[in-house]
Amino acid sequence: MRILEERILEEGQVYPGEVLKVGSFLNQQIDTGLITEMGREIASKFKDEGVTKILTIETSGIALAFATAQALGVPMIFAKKHKSNNLDPVLISTKVFSYTHQSTYDVVVSREFINSSDNILIVDDFLAKGNAIMGLLEIIETADANCAGAAVAIEKGFQNGGKKIRDMGIKLLSLAIIESMTEDSLTFVKQD
Repeated sequence: MRILEERILEEGQVYPGEVLKVGSFLNQQIDTGLITEMGREIASKFKDEGVTKILTIETSGIALAFATAQALGVPMIFAKKHKSNNLDPVLISTKVFSYTHQSTYDVVVSREFINSSDNILIVDDFLAKGNAIMGLLEIIETADANCAGAAVAIEKGFQNGGKKIRDMGIKLLSLAIIESMTEDSLTFVKQD
């Protein structure tokens, strides 16, 4: 998605450890027009997949997941990174390691929100090592639901997450795929 690539080049900042900061428009301050357009783009690629729900992990993926859910006209669920007292006592849980935060989270979803009749599209902001998507796939599998595919705003193509997901036979849409990234330069994989 050319407009996303342009924003990354204009406003993105590369930090040591292969961390890309895009907080000015994607995951702290939200450019609502851009997020809406991204959600519509994802929805257009999955409109024929029979998606019944969108699933993401809090917090940074919520805006894009919401925009996608709105475009498809389906509910959005977000997995919580911490169990809280206001959750249903019957939970589906898994552990997810966050590359950015260098922490492992117990990710939970109330069982009442996902069931065997669901065809779920996973949506998130970043894909690096694939840990978040793998955790969400585990939640979907535990619920006996089906995965319609996965979509992300930005994939770090130089890491193995995208390959891992695609090798599993899962339809994966990345709106921008970074080929290489240093503090001085950033290049994208050319997409159709």
